[in-house]
Amino acid sequence: MLDIKFIRENKDIVAAGAKKKHIDIDVDKLLIADDRRRELQLSIDEKRAEQNIASDAIASAKNDSEKQEIIARMQAVKETLRLAEESMQEVMKEWRAMMVMVPNVPDMSVPEGTSDADNEEIRVWGEKPIFDFEPKTHSELLLANDMADYERGAKVAGFRGYFLKNDGARLVWALERFVQDRFMGREGFTPMVVPSLLRREPFVGTGYLPQSEEDLYKTQDGEYLAGTAEVASMGYYMDEILDKKDLPVKFFAFSPCFRREAGSHGKDTKGIFRIHEFIKYEQVVLCEASHEESVKLHEELTANSEMLLQELQLPYRVVVNCGGDLGLGQVKKYDIEAWMPSEKKYRETHSSSYFHDFQTRRLNIRYRDDSLDGQGQGTVRYVHSLNNTALAMPRILCQIVENNQRRDGSITIPDVLRGYMGKDAIKKK
Repeated sequence: MLDIKFIRENKDIVAAGAKKKHIDIDVDKLLIADDRRRELQLSIDEKRAEQNIASDAIASAKNDSEKQEIIARMQAVKETLRLAEESMQEVMKEWRAMMVMVPNVPDMSVPEGTSDADNEEIRVWGEKPIFDFEPKTHSELLLANDMADYERGAKVAGFRGYFLKNDGARLVWALERFVQDRFMGREGFTPMVVPSLLRREPFVGTGYLPQSEEDLYKTQDGEYLAGTAEVASMGYYMDEILDKKDLPVKFFAFSPCFRREAGSHGKDTKGIFRIHEFIKYEQVVLCEASHEESVKLHEELTANSEMLLQELQLPYRVVVNCGGDLGLGQVKKYDIEAWMPSEKKYRETHSSSYFHDFQTRRLNIRYRDDSLDGQGQGTVRYVHSLNNTALAMPRILCQIVENNQRRDGSITIPDVLRGYMGKDAIKKK
C-alpha cells in the first residue's frame, strides 16, 4: 500500500505507474474519497472536542438547571457526531477498497510491455546442450525411468496430481539437501520452516489478496493455503517495530506450497512443470528504508539463485520484467529462466522482486531510524521488503532431466548432486 500523502503529492507519478503496469485505477476518484474522509475526520474531532468541553462544564455546573441546559445543547452535538461517524464508516470502506488497489510505482529501469513476451533479456549463462538425437520431454524421461506416476497421481489427487518415486523422489531429496547446505552457511540467513495454512491478513499484507483470490485455496474455516513461503515469512514481524541494528533481516524459509493455477487450465498439462502442490525454499529480506539498499540486496538475492543454477550446470538467462508483467506491489522484478531442450526455449525457475515499503506498510512492520523525532526518539519508518526463490521443487527436475538426458533415455546426475544420490546416473533397472 502506498502512503496517501505520497499519492496526493505525486498523483501524476502514481497514475503513470499504474498505466505502465496496465492496472486500471482512478486516482482522482480516490483523492475525492480522501477529501471526504479528511473533512469527516475534522468534523468528528471537533464534535468530540465539544463533548469533552461539555463534560467538564457539566461537572463544574453551579446548579442542576445549568447542568440540564448543557446536556440539552449536547444532544444535538451527539446526534451530529453519530451521523458523521456512520458516514465515516461508509467513506472508509470505499477509501480502503481503492487504497489496496493502487499499485506501487515501478522503477524507471522497468521496460514497457503488456506481458512476459515483452520482458527484456539482460544476461545469459551456460552452453545449451547439443544432442545427436531428438530430446525427450521431462514427462517422458520421468516415466521411462520409473521416476513418476501421473495416472495414479490424477486418480488420487485430481487434475495435475502426481507421484514422484524411486529416483524421482531421491532427486528431490538430494536437491533439498543441496540447497540447505548452500544456505545454512550463508552469512545472515535465518533458516525457518513456516506455515502454509494462514489467516487472511498476511495475504492482504503481501498483496496476494484481494487481487489473486481465484488462485488461492481456501478452507472452510476461512484460512488460505499459501503458494510461497514469502507470505508467512512477511507476517512474522507483522505489527512490530524492529531495531535498526538488526537490519537487514534475512530468512531462508521453507514451506509446502499450493496454487490453483486458475488461469492456466490448458497450460503445461503434462508432467510436473505446472502443478497444484509443490515445495519451495524462499529468500525473504527486510531492510532499512533505502532505495539503494533495496537495489543492492535485490542483486545479491538474484546472484544467490544464479549460483545454484550454475552449480547445477543448467543454462539459464535473466530477464527484467516489463510493466505489464509486474505484480501490484513490485517495484522491479527479475525472472530467471532455465533452458528446456524439448521446448527449445527458456522456462521460469526463479523470480526476484523488491517492493520498497508497499508490503510492510500493509503489514505494519517498522524500525526506528537514527534520526530523532520530536520526543527525542528514533524516527519510526517502514522497512523495505524483498523476496526471491531459492529453489522450487519438483519444477527444477524438468530442466535437470532434460538437459542431462542421454540417447538411451538414461540421465546424467549433475556433479553437485552425486554425493547426495550416491551415483552418477539414473537408469531404469
